[in-house]
Amino acid sequence: MSPVSTMYFGISGYVIFWLLFLIASGLFLQRVYFLYRVMRLGRNENRFDSPGRRIRSMLIETVFQWCNLKSVSLSRRYLAGVGHALLFWGFGLFLISYIIFIGLGEGFGLSRVMAGSTFELVYFSILDLVAVVVATAIIWAAIRRYIVKPSRLAGGTTTGVAFSLFTIFSLMVLHILTEGFGYAAYGIPASWPLIGTALARSLAGTGLEPGTLVWAYKGLWWLHYAIIIGFLVYIPRSKHLHYLTSFPNVAFKNLGPKGALKPINLEQTETFGVSKIQDFTWKDLLDLYTCTLCGQCQDVCPAYSSGKPLNPKKVILDLKEHLLAAGPALIKAEGKTEASLPNPDKVIPGKVVTEDEIWACTTCFACQEVCPVSIEQMRKIIELRRNLVMEQAQVPETGEGALRSIEARGHPWRGTTYSRTDWAQGLEVKTLAESRDVDLLFWVGCTGALEDRSIKIAQAIARLLGKAQVNFAILGTEESCCGEPARILGNEYLFQMQAQRNIEIMKGYNVRKIVVSCPHCFQTLKHEYPGFGGEFEVYHHTEFIANLLKEGRLKIPEGTDGIVTYHDSCYLGRYNGVYQPPRQILSSIPNARIVEIVRNRERSFCCGGGGGHMWLEETSGRRISELRLEQVMETGAGTIATACPYCLQMFDDAIRAKAAEESIKVMDIAELVEKLQGQ
Repeated sequence: MSPVSTMYFGISGYVIFWLLFLIASGLFLQRVYFLYRVMRLGRNENRFDSPGRRIRSMLIETVFQWCNLKSVSLSRRYLAGVGHALLFWGFGLFLISYIIFIGLGEGFGLSRVMAGSTFELVYFSILDLVAVVVATAIIWAAIRRYIVKPSRLAGGTTTGVAFSLFTIFSLMVLHILTEGFGYAAYGIPASWPLIGTALARSLAGTGLEPGTLVWAYKGLWWLHYAIIIGFLVYIPRSKHLHYLTSFPNVAFKNLGPKGALKPINLEQTETFGVSKIQDFTWKDLLDLYTCTLCGQCQDVCPAYSSGKPLNPKKVILDLKEHLLAAGPALIKAEGKTEASLPNPDKVIPGKVVTEDEIWACTTCFACQEVCPVSIEQMRKIIELRRNLVMEQAQVPETGEGALRSIEARGHPWRGTTYSRTDWAQGLEVKTLAESRDVDLLFWVGCTGALEDRSIKIAQAIARLLGKAQVNFAILGTEESCCGEPARILGNEYLFQMQAQRNIEIMKGYNVRKIVVSCPHCFQTLKHEYPGFGGEFEVYHHTEFIANLLKEGRLKIPEGTDGIVTYHDSCYLGRYNGVYQPPRQILSSIPNARIVEIVRNRERSFCCGGGGGHMWLEETSGRRISELRLEQVMETGAGTIATACPYCLQMFDDAIRAKAAEESIKVMDIAELVEKLQGQ
């Protein structure tokens, strides 16, 4: 007999079943509605474009668990992704069973139809095996969190994690017990499910009275049901809101170019960046709910690894705690004037998130690359920077000097004695002002034109283009900073001034095709300028050189001695997915022995120069560039090939700091190819 169809103290089991369900559902929906209202405190943002693409992406990421398994492929050390995937698939099958066998079967009295059916036996057989797998994964997770204790799992609420793990483990055990006692109590003559029937046979041999087995079965069933609906009430009140929000957060992830920031309408915007929690967009607030506490972002963050104050996981958790604490009062104050809002002095930058944390970010995108639920940590830090710079006039002194130099001179390199065209002397490089009849604009960039070491990169590229008989020109004195340092340091106004100026000049020359040597310029011209009407065909110089080699317009007749390794630039690699062209070039070098750094491609470790850190001093912890150099030195390579002037300069500094000039040197790929051209 069904546990729900039984009378208990004169009360129908159906009444108890549905009363408990309605109470639990009411409490669940009440909390979910509150969380929704808190999330909607954020500013509007359109994340409803391309619904078909979003749904497909969400299904691939979540149902197929690529969100967790991608980190297994990126790093064999992160085997926890396998455990998370098994838990998701396993518990997903149990959720389906709760709907079918508990909801429809018991709640609507269909259990009589399904009892002993082939469908039930097959599904329960699957669940038996799944219960073992999930229980094993739970034990593994508990060992990892409470015994092994990797540093990335530090912080957060360990009590809440323990409760969730124990609850899921209990559900797996109760499934087996309920199944076994039920089969034994009613003498169901089945040989499978294997575990349930094996337990039933064992119970039958104990000599327990059938009535005892029946009441034990009913007691276990109601306990099982109570834990399920109790978990339903607990989830939206716990710290593990990702159980509810992972699916929508992945569905609403950014579909545009990685790291590209959306333009701000400077004329209509009253405040810049984020000062209060409601200054974030609703998607930013949904991000805060969705953190899984896995710590992968912390693990790959170069700032955290080098002992800086920044921990991207902690930033998200601190913002989440502040959101949930301020949420009730903010909802109550909706529609009231700014002055009447609660905690008017509760400014996020500098208080909830410290200035040291905000300025430590190198915008390397590693945190967003590994996040299994598509949280956008970096965008939040940029918004906090915007508020510090444009509202509070708070910016580190060296960063302020770079911004002033861009505003006054059109470049961030204070103290340089070079002009925009000094690097090209003797190379017969023409400017667009001299000749518009060209196929290609070579965007030299501030660093390539004005920084002493990087000038050699620009010269090497120009010689290679000339040797390949590419009809190109430069802007010369008309070229100005692309604006990336200004934008990444939080000065959106200065960035837009630079972008509009450059776009106007290039459109005036009818520029269509551009090659750049700096990945930061590459990202800006390719993905940021279209937001301001600057639609150009942009190539990084490694892409262009690789294509020239493929076409036979360039050849590398000479080889090189020793071991060469390639460092993936964050802005060229993670941002733009340009991994193969640099490697294709290196593989074209005769006799070259190419080795990979352990952390390469998507997992490449930042050089420390991004996020404006070419002009921001590292005042705490170790230098990021030296950490990366140590990783390079483990390969035994004598030459580091780079594809970014920032990376090259940071490696140069690290090599000098470690007095390793005799054992290792750094060269841009263009320099290496140009050097091997022969006569």
